[in-house]
Amino acid sequence: MPKNSMPKEAAYQVITDELMLDGNPRLNLASFVTTWMEPECDKIMMASINKNYVDMDEYPVTTELQNRCVNMIANLFNAPIGSGEAAVGVGTVGSSEAIMLAGLAFKRKWQQKMKSQGKPYDKPNIVTGANVQVCWEKFARYFEVELKEVKLKEGYYVMDPVKAVEMVDENTICVAAILGSTLTGEFENVKLLSELLTKKNTETGWDTPIHVDAASGGFIAPFVYPQLEWDFRLPLVKSINVSGHKYGLVYAGIGWVVWRSKEDLPDDLVFHINYLGSDQPTFTLNFSKGSSQILAQYYQLIRLGFEGYKSIMENCIGNALILKEGIEKTGRFEVVSKDVGVPLVAFALKDSTKYTVFQISDALRKFGWIVPAYTMPADAEHIAVLRVVVREDFSCSLAERLISHIQEVLNELDSLPSRIVKDSHVVAVAKEVVEENKDGEAAKMGDRKIQEKVTKQWRHYVKAKKTGVC
Repeated sequence: MPKNSMPKEAAYQVITDELMLDGNPRLNLASFVTTWMEPECDKIMMASINKNYVDMDEYPVTTELQNRCVNMIANLFNAPIGSGEAAVGVGTVGSSEAIMLAGLAFKRKWQQKMKSQGKPYDKPNIVTGANVQVCWEKFARYFEVELKEVKLKEGYYVMDPVKAVEMVDENTICVAAILGSTLTGEFENVKLLSELLTKKNTETGWDTPIHVDAASGGFIAPFVYPQLEWDFRLPLVKSINVSGHKYGLVYAGIGWVVWRSKEDLPDDLVFHINYLGSDQPTFTLNFSKGSSQILAQYYQLIRLGFEGYKSIMENCIGNALILKEGIEKTGRFEVVSKDVGVPLVAFALKDSTKYTVFQISDALRKFGWIVPAYTMPADAEHIAVLRVVVREDFSCSLAERLISHIQEVLNELDSLPSRIVKDSHVVAVAKEVVEENKDGEAAKMGDRKIQEKVTKQWRHYVKAKKTGVC
């Protein structure tokens, strides 16, 4: 902390100057998080930025608007809400907190059932695909639940429902399905999972439920794929989370979790706090939090309505298809994402012998684009892809500009000496050195000696390839 104060103008300028070095959020194609909202909504958020949501008695209207959001989202997901009944759910800081809350509810329900049957209740597990977001791993580690992952395979990058149900046992507190994988945007087959799991429950006498992680797809499927059965229309689906700050079209900091009914949320997890003058039932991991994002979500829901959300999501999908076609026309990539799902395009190089997707990702930075490159989870780690998320503010013209920049990067990398060849050459030399050292006194050669020999061979190789290099 500085010893002395400074003028407010100076502090503002210091911070503004440093923030210029940040990436442009609009060009951050790695993120699903909303980066643009209407000016009217910005004003509402700024007007409520000093309200602590937890002070429900002091801000009763804000509380009421959150409850309206929960009801609208629950109805969007076809929750069986009776006439005059309120939906069961809560606003969270994001889908991570929402998943923690849903997981805790499943764990507690399972523990209560096992206790009542006189069975051990100390080894709960959750079955998921290896493509789950890291928040599921956090939940498992923080709350001592085993995470049983269905491995992926080349060409199939979501959880296999058949294998998932095979992994279910008496200690499984739920099976978590993803509506919109972060890797490829694909929707997992929740209906098939429900059918298979229903059959297994009938055969075993268990009642293993399903949670749907609809962080990315929850605000897409109801508007674009209304006939797709993935939500509370399936009896085994007991809870659903969705990110308001993704395709809910709100700035970062808002998620939602809704339960099928009151019976699916154990009463002993709900706290009743006498705080600042009223009884406040609460089921959250956080206590204090801002009101701005909640009000922004309410604004978007009433401002856009079903018609507006449908139009925006269809436009995003249309722009994703334009981007996909442009990438395929380069002839260099294989698109691994699906047309049905979250509007994103994930694509892998057909030939990675000269350069990799990681080099392409780095090269695109000079144009301002932030396009992530990553490898798939187990057992498809050998597949590396680039992924572009198409949000509301990613227009058709931006898609065309990105395609032209990708082609420019490809042309540039084509003209450069291949780093992949060099790297593989060093690996080959290293293997050769190891083979040479298997017998005799040379076997005593340590790692340093091996490295020196590899380096010497490397320098000789580079020296021979000087032609055409600056």
